[in-house]
Amino acid sequence: MLTRRHFLTTSAALFSAPIAFPAAAATGDWARWDAQVTPANYNPATSNPWGFHPRFLPQTVEAKPGLTPGDIHVDAVARYLYHIQPGGTANRYGVAIARGHLYEPGTYSIRRKAKWPSWTPTSDMIARDPQLYAQHADGMPGGPSNPLGSRALYLYQGNRDTYLRIHGTPHPRSIGGRASSGCVRMVMAHIIGLYDNVSVGSRAILHPAERTVTAQS
Repeated sequence: MLTRRHFLTTSAALFSAPIAFPAAAATGDWARWDAQVTPANYNPATSNPWGFHPRFLPQTVEAKPGLTPGDIHVDAVARYLYHIQPGGTANRYGVAIARGHLYEPGTYSIRRKAKWPSWTPTSDMIARDPQLYAQHADGMPGGPSNPLGSRALYLYQGNRDTYLRIHGTPHPRSIGGRASSGCVRMVMAHIIGLYDNVSVGSRAILHPAERTVTAQS
């Protein structure tokens, strides 16, 4: 089981279940939106206009021995995402995870990536909160206010789309909390830095949240 104790912070720093479809916007829009969600004079290690705890800023950390480079691990206890690197290190980012029972620990395959994707809430989301989601039943185009944000990694089990994503969020103050309907949220500027370094076919391991960790301890 992966917990905060399995990773040791170094002094180095590095920038670091909705149905979604390809964004219809032009690539020119993507570049403009990237600039819009990236702070001026952006330094991943120090820029924090969002006001969350500095521990959620991107860092390079020492990884537990034996982890596979390229894999992603989500520590739901500490609210960290680790992207394992060659040489025994990992790039660490702060995240938000799903509320309550909506968080689904497990091992997934990243079968698709998308920039500025469009989004359609699932039928379960609409049933749970129609006042919030029913208005988007026909979908929402990509853009800075879209719930999937600047980038999305699509999680599958075998050939089955789980409708779980690792994605940017227009609500960066949720980082460190439990806020989503199933997905793992990241700051938009942070996932822009992560996105190009993640290969389709890589694994994403979502480790159990507090209640499960406590029960197994």
